[in-house]
Amino acid sequence: MPIRAVVWNEFIHERENATVRGIYPDGIHETIAAALRQEPGIEASTASLDQAEHGLSAERLAATDVLLWWGHKAHGQVEDAVVERVAERVFQGMGLIVLHSGHFSKIFKRLMGSPCSLRWREAGERERVWTINRSHPIAAGVGDQITIENTEMYGEPFLVPEPMETVFVSWYQGGEVFRSGLTYQRGAGRIFYFAPGHETYPIYHQPAVQQVLRNAVRWAHNPAAPWADVSDAPNVPVDRAPEPIEQRGGSLHAAGEEGFR
Repeated sequence: MPIRAVVWNEFIHERENATVRGIYPDGIHETIAAALRQEPGIEASTASLDQAEHGLSAERLAATDVLLWWGHKAHGQVEDAVVERVAERVFQGMGLIVLHSGHFSKIFKRLMGSPCSLRWREAGERERVWTINRSHPIAAGVGDQITIENTEMYGEPFLVPEPMETVFVSWYQGGEVFRSGLTYQRGAGRIFYFAPGHETYPIYHQPAVQQVLRNAVRWAHNPAAPWADVSDAPNVPVDRAPEPIEQRGGSLHAAGEEGFR
């Protein structure tokens, strides 16, 4: 069965900014989806902010194995209900790939539980994305480093939790460094943050960057059935304990009562 990927994008800069529109006339999401479709076994579709429920209805997410998220200008316009819906699917096992300025998205901050802040500069400088572990599945076929001739600088400190793995570290022409490829696990879902992708430069047209995204989709895919009750917190009555026990003392809750949330 193919991996079902959805590429989500605000799709605002491409409509409002001539430079971005010239680089991504059909939208960043369509460029990324086209790159994913080059990989046998990946089916890629798109969704955007202006669609009903931002294109991420419960039914759509239930049929999504890996969600890629690009946002920048309109983080605050994403409905909280949709954010919680996406988070729940990650907990259940859906993969999530957060791209570039998506570090400030509601969904990434929700899952990281931190400000996700960083330093930045828009000067079109060179970036070298250094591979930390060439044997990592996300880095397959990439080599020692990716050179991006023009980019936006992202610099440390990057206020995110310590990752499971640091796959890439970037150096910028102005001297800063940044942990630009990080992996996390939340519930049954794998998360990858990848920093390169500023919209005024053709970064997502670079073959090596596209290869990273294809690798990341395969890495983030969890073939197991969704962990449907991952967020349940059931009250297990005394008579259903794995070993025989007796009630001792008082209790706030009756047997089987849902409890406070």
